[in-house]
Amino acid sequence: METLARLTIEMFDELKPEFVAPLVLWLCHEDCEDSGGLYKAAGGWYGKFRWELTEGLVCQKSQEALVTPEEVRDNWEKIIDFKGAHHPASTYEDSALLAMALQGNRGNSKVKTNPTAASSASLTGPLSAVGVNLKARSFTYNAKDVILYALGVGVSTEDENGLQFLYENSEDFSPLPTFGIVPSQATMMGGELWSQIPGWPVDFTKLLHGEMYIENIKPLPTSATLYTELKVVDVLDKGSGAVLISNTLTKDEKGDPVSWAQWSLFIVGEGNFGGPRKSTKAVPLYDAPKRSPDATEEFKTDIDQAALYRLNGDRNPLHIDPAFAAMGGFSQPILHGLCFFGIAARIILKNFCKNDAKLFKAMKTRFARSVIPGQTLVVDMWKEGSRIFFTCTVKETKQACLTGGYVDIVDKDSRMTSTPISLQLSSSAVFHEISQRLANTPGTAEKVKAIFLWNINKNKTHAAQWTLDLKHGPGSVYEGAPRNGEKPNVTLTLEDDDMVALVTGKLNAQKAFLSGKLKVSGNMMLTQKLQALLKPQAKM
Repeated sequence: METLARLTIEMFDELKPEFVAPLVLWLCHEDCEDSGGLYKAAGGWYGKFRWELTEGLVCQKSQEALVTPEEVRDNWEKIIDFKGAHHPASTYEDSALLAMALQGNRGNSKVKTNPTAASSASLTGPLSAVGVNLKARSFTYNAKDVILYALGVGVSTEDENGLQFLYENSEDFSPLPTFGIVPSQATMMGGELWSQIPGWPVDFTKLLHGEMYIENIKPLPTSATLYTELKVVDVLDKGSGAVLISNTLTKDEKGDPVSWAQWSLFIVGEGNFGGPRKSTKAVPLYDAPKRSPDATEEFKTDIDQAALYRLNGDRNPLHIDPAFAAMGGFSQPILHGLCFFGIAARIILKNFCKNDAKLFKAMKTRFARSVIPGQTLVVDMWKEGSRIFFTCTVKETKQACLTGGYVDIVDKDSRMTSTPISLQLSSSAVFHEISQRLANTPGTAEKVKAIFLWNINKNKTHAAQWTLDLKHGPGSVYEGAPRNGEKPNVTLTLEDDDMVALVTGKLNAQKAFLSGKLKVSGNMMLTQKLQALLKPQAKM
Protein backbone atom coordinates (compact mmCIF):
# COMPACT_ATOMS: atom_id res chain seq x y z
CA MET A 1 0.00 0.00 0.00
CA GLU A 2 3.03 2.23 0.27
CA THR A 3 3.13 2.47 -3.53
CA LEU A 4 -0.52 3.51 -3.59
CA ALA A 5 0.22 6.23 -1.06
CA ARG A 6 2.87 7.71 -3.31
CA LEU A 7 0.97 7.44 -6.59
CA THR A 8 -2.43 8.64 -7.62
CA ILE A 9 -4.99 5.95 -8.39
CA GLU A 10 -4.87 6.97 -12.05
CA MET A 11 -1.08 6.57 -12.19
CA PHE A 12 -1.19 3.23 -10.39
CA ASP A 13 -3.67 1.92 -12.97
CA GLU A 14 -1.12 2.67 -15.69
CA LEU A 15 1.33 0.20 -14.09
CA LYS A 16 -0.89 -2.84 -14.39
CA PRO A 17 0.67 -6.07 -15.75
CA GLU A 18 -1.14 -5.81 -19.08
CA PHE A 19 0.97 -2.73 -19.85
CA VAL A 20 4.26 -4.26 -18.66
CA ALA A 21 3.86 -7.74 -20.15
CA PRO A 22 4.20 -6.72 -23.83
CA LEU A 23 7.60 -5.17 -23.12
CA VAL A 24 8.78 -8.24 -21.20
CA LEU A 25 7.59 -10.61 -23.91
CA TRP A 26 9.31 -8.62 -26.65
CA LEU A 27 12.57 -8.49 -24.72
CA CYS A 28 12.40 -12.28 -24.34
CA HIS A 29 11.73 -12.87 -28.04
CA GLU A 30 14.52 -14.30 -30.18
CA ASP A 31 14.13 -11.49 -32.71
CA CYS A 32 14.84 -8.79 -30.12
CA GLU A 33 18.49 -7.77 -30.32
CA ASP A 34 18.36 -5.54 -27.23
CA SER A 35 19.16 -6.96 -23.82
CA GLY A 36 20.75 -6.14 -20.51
CA GLY A 37 19.22 -2.68 -20.26
CA LEU A 38 16.94 -0.83 -17.86
CA TYR A 39 13.47 -0.10 -19.25
CA LYS A 40 10.37 1.76 -18.12
CA ALA A 41 6.76 0.97 -18.95
CA ALA A 42 3.52 2.73 -17.98
CA GLY A 43 0.11 2.99 -19.62
CA GLY A 44 1.38 1.85 -23.01
CA TRP A 45 4.39 4.19 -22.90
CA TYR A 46 7.82 2.54 -23.07
CA GLY A 47 11.31 3.92 -22.67
CA LYS A 48 14.88 2.92 -21.95
CA PHE A 49 17.42 4.35 -19.53
CA ARG A 50 21.09 4.71 -20.37
CA TRP A 51 24.23 5.31 -18.37
CA GLU A 52 26.04 8.60 -18.59
CA LEU A 53 29.60 9.05 -17.37
CA THR A 54 31.57 12.27 -17.20
CA GLU A 55 34.99 12.39 -18.82
CA GLY A 56 36.43 12.35 -15.33
CA LEU A 57 39.88 13.11 -14.00
CA VAL A 58 42.63 11.10 -12.32
CA CYS A 59 43.52 12.97 -9.14
CA GLN A 60 46.33 10.64 -8.05
CA LYS A 61 49.60 12.24 -9.10
CA SER A 62 51.63 9.04 -8.86
CA GLN A 63 51.03 5.39 -8.05
CA GLU A 64 52.63 5.89 -4.65
CA ALA A 65 50.75 9.05 -3.69
CA LEU A 66 47.52 9.12 -1.70
CA VAL A 67 44.55 11.15 -2.90
CA THR A 68 43.47 13.82 -0.43
CA PRO A 69 39.94 15.21 0.00
CA GLU A 70 41.36 18.59 -0.97
CA GLU A 71 42.46 17.25 -4.37
CA VAL A 72 38.98 15.89 -5.02
CA ARG A 73 37.51 19.25 -3.91
CA ASP A 74 39.85 21.25 -6.14
CA ASN A 75 38.97 19.16 -9.20
CA TRP A 76 35.27 18.74 -8.45
CA GLU A 77 34.03 20.92 -11.30
CA LYS A 78 35.97 18.81 -13.80
CA ILE A 79 34.86 15.55 -12.19
CA ILE A 80 31.14 16.37 -12.53
CA ASP A 81 31.35 18.16 -15.89
CA PHE A 82 29.09 16.27 -18.34
CA LYS A 83 30.46 18.01 -21.41
CA GLY A 84 31.87 15.27 -23.64
CA ALA A 85 30.22 12.61 -21.47
CA HIS A 86 30.34 8.91 -22.36
CA HIS A 87 27.41 6.50 -22.56
CA PRO A 88 28.83 3.02 -21.87
CA ALA A 89 26.52 0.31 -23.13
CA SER A 90 27.78 -2.42 -20.81
CA THR A 91 29.73 -3.02 -17.64
CA TYR A 92 32.62 -4.24 -19.81
CA GLU A 93 32.73 -0.95 -21.71
CA ASP A 94 32.47 0.94 -18.44
CA SER A 95 35.37 -1.07 -17.02
CA ALA A 96 37.40 -0.43 -20.16
CA LEU A 97 36.88 3.33 -19.82
CA LEU A 98 38.01 3.16 -16.20
CA ALA A 99 41.04 1.04 -17.07
CA MET A 100 42.07 3.50 -19.75
CA ALA A 101 41.90 6.35 -17.27
CA LEU A 102 43.84 4.56 -14.54
CA GLN A 103 46.54 3.36 -16.92
CA GLY A 104 47.10 6.78 -18.46
CA ASN A 105 49.42 9.56 -17.32
CA ARG A 106 48.83 10.36 -13.65
CA GLY A 107 47.71 13.83 -12.62
CA ASN A 108 46.17 15.06 -15.87
CA SER A 109 44.91 11.79 -17.40
CA LYS A 110 41.30 12.04 -18.51
CA VAL A 111 39.11 9.21 -19.66
CA LYS A 112 39.53 8.97 -23.43
CA THR A 113 36.97 8.23 -26.10
CA ASN A 114 34.94 5.09 -26.59
CA PRO A 115 37.37 2.17 -26.12
CA THR A 116 36.19 0.44 -29.26
CA ALA A 117 37.34 3.41 -31.30
CA ALA A 118 40.37 4.44 -29.31
CA SER A 119 43.75 4.44 -30.98
CA SER A 120 46.47 2.17 -29.69
CA ALA A 121 48.35 5.22 -28.51
CA SER A 122 45.60 6.02 -25.99
CA LEU A 123 45.62 2.53 -24.46
CA THR A 124 48.02 0.44 -22.47
CA GLY A 125 48.05 -3.28 -21.88
CA PRO A 126 46.98 -6.00 -24.33
CA LEU A 127 44.05 -4.03 -25.77
CA SER A 128 46.50 -1.43 -27.07
CA ALA A 129 47.60 -3.94 -29.72
CA VAL A 130 44.22 -4.21 -31.49
CA GLY A 131 44.24 -2.40 -34.82
CA VAL A 132 48.01 -2.03 -35.08
CA ASN A 133 49.08 -2.06 -38.74
CA LEU A 134 52.53 -2.66 -40.18
CA LYS A 135 53.34 -1.36 -43.62
CA ALA A 136 54.38 -3.89 -46.23
CA ARG A 137 57.85 -5.34 -45.68
CA SER A 138 59.75 -6.70 -48.68
CA PHE A 139 61.19 -10.20 -48.84
CA THR A 140 63.33 -11.38 -51.75
CA TYR A 141 64.05 -15.05 -52.28
CA ASN A 142 65.35 -17.38 -54.98
CA ALA A 143 65.64 -21.10 -55.72
CA LYS A 144 68.23 -21.53 -52.97
CA ASP A 145 65.73 -20.36 -50.33
CA VAL A 146 63.00 -22.60 -51.76
CA ILE A 147 65.32 -25.61 -51.53
CA LEU A 148 66.51 -24.69 -48.03
CA TYR A 149 62.92 -24.60 -46.76
CA ALA A 150 62.19 -27.99 -48.34
CA LEU A 151 65.26 -29.49 -46.65
CA GLY A 152 64.21 -27.88 -43.37
CA VAL A 153 60.88 -29.73 -43.38
CA GLY A 154 62.42 -33.06 -44.29
CA VAL A 155 62.24 -33.40 -48.07
CA SER A 156 64.83 -35.93 -49.28
CA THR A 157 66.32 -36.86 -52.64
CA GLU A 158 65.15 -40.37 -51.81
CA ASP A 159 61.51 -39.24 -51.77
CA GLU A 160 59.32 -39.89 -54.77
CA ASN A 161 59.30 -36.61 -56.71
CA GLY A 162 61.67 -35.19 -54.08
CA LEU A 163 63.71 -33.38 -56.74
CA GLN A 164 60.60 -31.37 -57.55
CA PHE A 165 61.31 -29.34 -54.40
CA LEU A 166 65.11 -29.77 -54.22
CA TYR A 167 66.48 -29.23 -57.74
CA GLU A 168 66.06 -25.93 -59.53
CA ASN A 169 66.42 -27.58 -62.96
CA SER A 170 63.64 -30.06 -62.30
CA GLU A 171 60.85 -29.72 -64.85
CA ASP A 172 58.25 -29.36 -62.06
CA PHE A 173 60.42 -27.37 -59.64
CA SER A 174 58.24 -25.39 -57.21
CA PRO A 175 58.14 -24.20 -53.60
CA LEU A 176 56.25 -26.29 -51.09
CA PRO A 177 52.80 -24.75 -50.55
CA THR A 178 53.66 -23.76 -46.96
CA PHE A 179 56.71 -21.77 -48.11
CA GLY A 180 54.46 -18.69 -47.94
CA ILE A 181 55.00 -18.76 -44.19
CA VAL A 182 58.60 -17.62 -44.68
CA PRO A 183 57.93 -14.07 -46.03
CA SER A 184 55.02 -13.76 -43.60
CA GLN A 185 57.31 -14.73 -40.73
CA ALA A 186 59.87 -12.12 -41.78
CA THR A 187 57.26 -9.43 -41.15
CA MET A 188 55.87 -11.09 -38.03
CA MET A 189 59.27 -11.47 -36.39
CA GLY A 190 60.95 -8.37 -37.75
CA GLY A 191 60.67 -6.52 -34.44
CA GLU A 192 58.48 -3.73 -35.77
CA LEU A 193 55.26 -5.22 -34.40
CA TRP A 194 56.20 -4.91 -30.74
CA SER A 195 57.72 -1.47 -31.23
CA GLN A 196 54.26 -0.34 -32.43
CA ILE A 197 52.71 -1.50 -29.13
CA PRO A 198 54.56 0.64 -26.55
CA GLY A 199 51.71 0.27 -24.08
CA TRP A 200 52.26 -3.46 -23.78
CA PRO A 201 55.84 -4.54 -23.01
CA VAL A 202 56.05 -8.30 -23.63
CA ASP A 203 58.49 -10.77 -22.12
CA PHE A 204 59.51 -12.79 -25.19
CA THR A 205 60.52 -15.78 -23.06
CA LYS A 206 56.79 -16.14 -22.29
CA LEU A 207 55.64 -15.99 -25.91
CA LEU A 208 54.33 -19.23 -27.47
CA HIS A 209 53.00 -20.01 -30.94
CA GLY A 210 49.40 -21.08 -30.34
CA GLU A 211 47.77 -21.59 -33.74
CA MET A 212 48.64 -21.12 -37.42
CA TYR A 213 46.67 -20.69 -40.63
CA ILE A 214 48.08 -20.26 -44.13
CA GLU A 215 46.08 -19.88 -47.36
CA ASN A 216 47.48 -19.72 -50.89
CA ILE A 217 45.65 -17.36 -53.20
CA LYS A 218 47.77 -18.30 -56.21
CA PRO A 219 50.84 -20.52 -56.76
CA LEU A 220 54.08 -19.23 -55.29
CA PRO A 221 56.84 -18.45 -57.82
CA THR A 222 60.26 -20.08 -57.47
CA SER A 223 61.89 -16.66 -57.04
CA ALA A 224 60.38 -13.27 -56.36
CA THR A 225 60.25 -10.15 -54.26
CA LEU A 226 57.12 -10.25 -52.13
CA TYR A 227 55.60 -7.65 -49.82
CA THR A 228 53.84 -8.61 -46.59
CA GLU A 229 51.63 -6.31 -44.53
CA LEU A 230 50.33 -7.12 -41.05
CA LYS A 231 47.37 -6.16 -38.91
CA VAL A 232 46.52 -7.16 -35.33
CA VAL A 233 42.84 -8.09 -35.51
CA ASP A 234 42.12 -9.20 -31.95
CA VAL A 235 43.51 -9.84 -28.47
CA LEU A 236 41.81 -12.45 -26.29
CA ASP A 237 41.82 -12.83 -22.53
CA LYS A 238 42.38 -16.48 -21.63
CA GLY A 239 42.94 -15.91 -17.93
CA SER A 240 46.36 -17.53 -17.76
CA GLY A 241 47.55 -15.42 -20.67
CA ALA A 242 46.65 -13.26 -23.65
CA VAL A 243 46.25 -14.40 -27.26
CA LEU A 244 47.32 -11.95 -29.96
CA ILE A 245 45.78 -12.68 -33.37
CA SER A 246 47.47 -11.12 -36.39
CA ASN A 247 46.72 -11.42 -40.10
CA THR A 248 49.39 -11.04 -42.76
CA LEU A 249 48.73 -10.50 -46.46
CA THR A 250 51.54 -11.19 -48.93
CA LYS A 251 51.50 -9.60 -52.40
CA ASP A 252 53.75 -9.78 -55.44
CA GLU A 253 55.43 -6.85 -57.17
CA LYS A 254 52.27 -6.18 -59.20
CA GLY A 255 50.29 -5.82 -55.98
CA ASP A 256 48.37 -9.06 -56.52
CA PRO A 257 47.76 -11.13 -53.36
CA VAL A 258 49.75 -14.36 -53.21
CA SER A 259 48.91 -15.72 -49.76
CA TRP A 260 47.59 -14.73 -46.38
CA ALA A 261 48.23 -16.13 -42.95
CA GLN A 262 46.86 -15.85 -39.44
CA TRP A 263 49.20 -16.06 -36.46
CA SER A 264 47.89 -16.72 -32.95
CA LEU A 265 50.49 -16.03 -30.28
CA PHE A 266 49.95 -16.92 -26.62
CA ILE A 267 51.68 -14.68 -24.06
CA VAL A 268 51.85 -16.44 -20.70
CA GLY A 269 50.84 -14.40 -17.64
CA GLU A 270 49.23 -11.52 -19.59
CA GLY A 271 45.59 -12.49 -19.00
CA ASN A 272 42.83 -11.18 -16.73
CA PHE A 273 42.73 -7.75 -18.38
CA GLY A 274 38.98 -7.80 -19.01
CA GLY A 275 39.07 -8.57 -22.71
CA PRO A 276 36.94 -11.00 -24.74
CA ARG A 277 37.58 -14.75 -24.48
CA LYS A 278 36.48 -15.63 -28.02
CA SER A 279 36.90 -14.04 -31.42
CA THR A 280 34.87 -14.14 -34.62
CA LYS A 281 38.03 -13.14 -36.48
CA ALA A 282 39.94 -16.32 -35.65
CA VAL A 283 39.98 -19.06 -38.28
CA PRO A 284 38.39 -22.01 -36.44
CA LEU A 285 39.87 -25.40 -35.59
CA TYR A 286 37.99 -28.65 -36.16
CA ASP A 287 38.32 -32.08 -34.60
CA ALA A 288 39.06 -35.05 -36.82
CA PRO A 289 36.26 -37.55 -37.61
CA LYS A 290 35.72 -40.26 -35.00
CA ARG A 291 36.73 -43.17 -37.20
CA SER A 292 39.91 -44.86 -38.34
CA PRO A 293 42.16 -42.55 -40.38
CA ASP A 294 42.24 -42.91 -44.16
CA ALA A 295 46.03 -42.67 -44.15
CA THR A 296 48.86 -42.66 -41.62
CA GLU A 297 52.51 -41.85 -42.16
CA GLU A 298 55.51 -41.61 -39.87
CA PHE A 299 58.51 -39.33 -40.19
CA LYS A 300 61.56 -39.49 -37.95
CA THR A 301 63.01 -36.02 -37.50
CA ASP A 302 66.76 -35.58 -37.66
CA ILE A 303 68.76 -34.68 -34.58
CA ASP A 304 69.82 -31.53 -36.46
CA GLN A 305 66.36 -30.73 -37.84
CA ALA A 306 66.04 -27.52 -35.82
CA ALA A 307 69.60 -26.44 -36.66
CA LEU A 308 68.70 -26.71 -40.34
CA TYR A 309 65.20 -25.23 -40.18
CA ARG A 310 66.34 -22.12 -38.29
CA LEU A 311 68.18 -20.99 -41.43
CA ASN A 312 64.76 -20.12 -42.90
CA GLY A 313 64.58 -17.09 -40.63
CA ASP A 314 63.48 -18.13 -37.14
CA ARG A 315 66.78 -18.02 -35.27
CA ASN A 316 65.32 -18.10 -31.80
CA PRO A 317 68.07 -19.62 -29.59
CA LEU A 318 65.37 -21.72 -27.91
CA HIS A 319 65.78 -24.12 -30.82
CA ILE A 320 69.56 -24.61 -30.66
CA ASP A 321 71.07 -23.25 -27.41
CA PRO A 322 70.68 -25.67 -24.45
CA ALA A 323 71.25 -22.87 -21.92
CA PHE A 324 68.52 -20.71 -23.46
CA ALA A 325 66.18 -23.69 -23.71
CA ALA A 326 66.72 -24.34 -20.00
CA MET A 327 65.68 -20.74 -19.26
CA GLY A 328 62.41 -21.51 -21.05
CA GLY A 329 61.84 -24.61 -18.93
CA PHE A 330 62.97 -27.19 -21.50
CA SER A 331 65.51 -29.92 -20.86
CA GLN A 332 66.97 -29.40 -24.35
CA PRO A 333 66.34 -27.28 -27.47
CA ILE A 334 62.98 -27.95 -29.12
CA LEU A 335 61.93 -28.15 -32.75
CA HIS A 336 60.27 -25.14 -34.37
CA GLY A 337 56.50 -25.50 -34.40
CA LEU A 338 56.46 -24.32 -38.01
CA CYS A 339 58.97 -27.04 -38.84
CA PHE A 340 56.71 -29.93 -37.88
CA PHE A 341 53.79 -27.90 -39.27
CA GLY A 342 55.60 -28.00 -42.62
CA ILE A 343 56.43 -31.70 -42.23
CA ALA A 344 52.75 -32.54 -41.70
CA ALA A 345 51.80 -30.38 -44.69
CA ARG A 346 54.35 -32.15 -46.89
CA ILE A 347 53.00 -35.57 -45.89
CA ILE A 348 49.41 -34.52 -46.64
CA LEU A 349 50.53 -33.02 -49.97
CA LYS A 350 52.08 -36.36 -50.96
CA ASN A 351 49.14 -38.51 -49.85
CA PHE A 352 46.24 -36.47 -51.21
CA CYS A 353 47.64 -34.07 -53.83
CA LYS A 354 50.35 -36.25 -55.42
CA ASN A 355 52.84 -33.48 -54.59
CA ASP A 356 51.00 -30.97 -56.78
CA ALA A 357 51.41 -27.74 -54.79
CA LYS A 358 48.68 -26.05 -56.85
CA LEU A 359 46.10 -28.38 -55.27
CA PHE A 360 47.02 -27.36 -51.72
CA LYS A 361 44.87 -24.37 -50.74
CA ALA A 362 44.93 -23.81 -46.98
CA MET A 363 46.06 -25.30 -43.67
CA LYS A 364 45.09 -24.67 -40.05
CA THR A 365 46.23 -26.27 -36.79
CA ARG A 366 46.98 -25.77 -33.10
CA PHE A 367 50.41 -26.31 -31.57
CA ALA A 368 49.63 -28.60 -28.64
CA ARG A 369 53.05 -29.75 -27.37
CA SER A 370 56.72 -29.38 -28.13
CA VAL A 371 58.80 -31.81 -30.20
CA ILE A 372 62.43 -32.72 -29.58
CA PRO A 373 64.68 -33.09 -32.65
CA GLY A 374 65.16 -36.79 -33.32
CA GLN A 375 61.65 -37.78 -32.27
CA THR A 376 59.23 -39.51 -34.65
CA LEU A 377 56.08 -37.79 -35.90
CA VAL A 378 52.95 -39.80 -36.69
CA VAL A 379 50.49 -38.01 -38.99
CA ASP A 380 46.94 -39.43 -39.12
CA MET A 381 44.75 -38.17 -41.98
CA TRP A 382 41.00 -38.27 -42.74
CA LYS A 383 39.51 -37.16 -46.07
CA GLU A 384 36.07 -35.52 -46.00
CA GLY A 385 35.29 -34.03 -49.41
CA SER A 386 37.91 -31.40 -50.21
CA ARG A 387 39.09 -31.17 -46.60
CA ILE A 388 41.79 -33.35 -45.05
CA PHE A 389 41.58 -33.49 -41.26
CA PHE A 390 44.77 -34.47 -39.48
CA THR A 391 46.52 -34.89 -36.15
CA CYS A 392 50.23 -35.19 -35.48
CA THR A 393 51.52 -37.27 -32.55
CA VAL A 394 55.00 -37.87 -31.15
CA LYS A 395 55.49 -41.63 -31.37
CA GLU A 396 57.90 -41.85 -28.45
CA THR A 397 55.58 -40.05 -25.99
CA LYS A 398 52.20 -40.79 -27.63
CA GLN A 399 51.31 -37.12 -27.09
CA ALA A 400 49.69 -35.00 -29.80
CA CYS A 401 51.77 -32.05 -30.96
CA LEU A 402 49.30 -30.75 -33.60
CA THR A 403 45.54 -30.84 -32.98
CA GLY A 404 42.35 -29.49 -34.57
CA GLY A 405 44.12 -29.44 -37.91
CA TYR A 406 42.88 -29.60 -41.48
CA VAL A 407 44.08 -28.93 -45.01
CA ASP A 408 41.73 -27.67 -47.71
CA ILE A 409 42.63 -28.96 -51.14
CA VAL A 410 41.46 -27.85 -54.58
CA ASP A 411 39.48 -30.21 -56.76
CA LYS A 412 41.43 -31.07 -59.89
CA ASP A 413 38.57 -29.89 -62.10
CA SER A 414 38.61 -26.38 -60.65
CA ARG A 415 41.18 -23.63 -60.71
CA MET A 416 42.69 -21.89 -57.77
CA THR A 417 40.84 -18.71 -57.00
CA SER A 418 42.66 -15.47 -57.65
CA THR A 419 40.14 -13.48 -55.64
CA PRO A 420 41.99 -11.35 -53.08
CA ILE A 421 41.15 -12.24 -49.49
CA SER A 422 41.06 -9.07 -47.42
CA LEU A 423 42.71 -8.91 -44.05
CA GLN A 424 39.43 -7.51 -42.79
CA LEU A 425 37.18 -10.44 -43.80
CA SER A 426 35.75 -12.06 -40.70
CA SER A 427 33.15 -14.12 -42.56
CA SER A 428 35.73 -16.70 -43.68
CA ALA A 429 35.54 -18.26 -40.22
CA VAL A 430 31.73 -18.21 -40.41
CA PHE A 431 31.68 -20.24 -43.63
CA HIS A 432 34.07 -22.76 -42.11
CA GLU A 433 31.60 -23.02 -39.21
CA ILE A 434 28.70 -23.56 -41.63
CA SER A 435 30.74 -26.31 -43.29
CA GLN A 436 31.18 -28.01 -39.93
CA ARG A 437 27.46 -27.72 -39.15
CA LEU A 438 26.68 -29.26 -42.53
CA ALA A 439 28.98 -32.20 -41.77
CA ASN A 440 27.21 -32.68 -38.43
CA THR A 441 23.69 -32.68 -39.95
CA PRO A 442 23.59 -35.46 -42.56
CA GLY A 443 20.64 -35.40 -44.91
CA THR A 444 20.45 -31.60 -45.13
CA ALA A 445 21.30 -31.51 -48.84
CA GLU A 446 18.62 -34.09 -49.66
CA LYS A 447 15.98 -31.87 -48.05
CA VAL A 448 17.08 -28.63 -49.73
CA LYS A 449 18.41 -29.61 -53.19
CA ALA A 450 19.62 -26.11 -54.07
CA ILE A 451 22.79 -24.06 -54.52
CA PHE A 452 23.29 -20.80 -52.61
CA LEU A 453 25.84 -18.18 -53.66
CA TRP A 454 26.99 -15.61 -51.11
CA ASN A 455 28.49 -12.33 -52.32
CA ILE A 456 30.48 -10.80 -49.47
CA ASN A 457 31.25 -7.08 -49.59
CA LYS A 458 33.68 -5.00 -47.57
CA ASN A 459 32.79 -1.33 -47.34
CA LYS A 460 30.37 -1.80 -50.27
CA THR A 461 33.14 -3.32 -52.43
CA HIS A 462 32.99 -6.94 -53.56
CA ALA A 463 35.52 -8.92 -51.52
CA ALA A 464 34.70 -12.64 -51.77
CA GLN A 465 32.26 -15.29 -52.94
CA TRP A 466 31.22 -18.47 -51.14
CA THR A 467 29.08 -21.32 -52.41
CA LEU A 468 26.84 -23.48 -50.24
CA ASP A 469 26.09 -26.49 -52.44
CA LEU A 470 23.11 -28.41 -51.05
CA LYS A 471 22.33 -30.01 -54.38
CA HIS A 472 25.10 -32.56 -54.89
CA GLY A 473 25.97 -35.44 -52.59
CA PRO A 474 26.10 -34.64 -48.87
CA GLY A 475 26.61 -30.94 -49.63
CA SER A 476 29.69 -28.73 -49.45
CA VAL A 477 30.89 -25.22 -48.66
CA TYR A 478 33.72 -23.68 -50.64
CA GLU A 479 35.08 -20.31 -51.68
CA GLY A 480 34.24 -19.10 -55.16
CA ALA A 481 31.35 -19.41 -57.60
CA PRO A 482 29.43 -22.68 -58.12
CA ARG A 483 31.57 -25.28 -59.87
CA ASN A 484 31.08 -26.88 -63.27
CA GLY A 485 29.29 -23.79 -64.59
CA GLU A 486 26.15 -24.38 -62.52
CA LYS A 487 23.87 -21.46 -61.72
CA PRO A 488 22.90 -20.72 -58.10
CA ASN A 489 19.25 -21.07 -57.13
CA VAL A 490 19.62 -18.20 -54.66
CA THR A 491 22.15 -15.36 -54.49
CA LEU A 492 22.61 -13.47 -51.21
CA THR A 493 24.64 -10.28 -50.92
CA LEU A 494 25.67 -8.52 -47.72
CA GLU A 495 28.58 -6.91 -45.88
CA ASP A 496 31.27 -9.03 -44.23
CA ASP A 497 30.42 -7.86 -40.71
CA ASP A 498 26.70 -8.38 -41.32
CA MET A 499 27.35 -11.99 -42.36
CA VAL A 500 29.11 -12.60 -39.06
CA ALA A 501 26.31 -10.88 -37.15
CA LEU A 502 23.71 -12.94 -39.01
CA VAL A 503 25.22 -16.31 -38.07
CA THR A 504 26.11 -15.31 -34.51
CA GLY A 505 22.54 -14.16 -33.85
CA LYS A 506 23.29 -10.45 -33.55
CA LEU A 507 21.41 -9.63 -36.75
CA ASN A 508 17.94 -10.90 -37.61
CA ALA A 509 17.69 -12.08 -41.23
CA GLN A 510 14.22 -10.62 -41.78
CA LYS A 511 15.25 -7.25 -40.39
CA ALA A 512 18.42 -7.33 -42.48
CA PHE A 513 16.39 -7.97 -45.63
CA LEU A 514 13.80 -5.27 -44.88
CA SER A 515 16.51 -2.72 -44.08
CA GLY A 516 18.45 -3.47 -47.25
CA LYS A 517 21.48 -4.95 -45.49
CA LEU A 518 20.72 -8.34 -47.05
CA LYS A 519 19.88 -8.53 -50.76
CA VAL A 520 18.38 -11.76 -52.09
CA SER A 521 17.74 -12.79 -55.69
CA GLY A 522 16.40 -16.04 -57.12
CA ASN A 523 14.04 -18.38 -55.27
CA MET A 524 13.75 -16.50 -51.98
CA MET A 525 11.59 -19.21 -50.40
CA LEU A 526 14.58 -21.56 -50.38
CA THR A 527 16.31 -19.36 -47.80
CA GLN A 528 13.82 -20.65 -45.21
CA LYS A 529 15.53 -24.03 -45.47
CA LEU A 530 18.84 -22.56 -44.28
CA GLN A 531 17.66 -21.92 -40.73
CA ALA A 532 19.25 -25.06 -39.30
CA LEU A 533 22.66 -24.14 -40.72
CA LEU A 534 22.48 -20.44 -39.87
CA LYS A 535 20.85 -20.70 -36.46
CA PRO A 536 23.19 -19.28 -33.78
CA GLN A 537 24.93 -21.87 -31.65
CA ALA A 538 26.73 -21.51 -28.35
CA LYS A 539 30.20 -22.17 -29.76
CA MET A 540 29.88 -19.27 -32.18
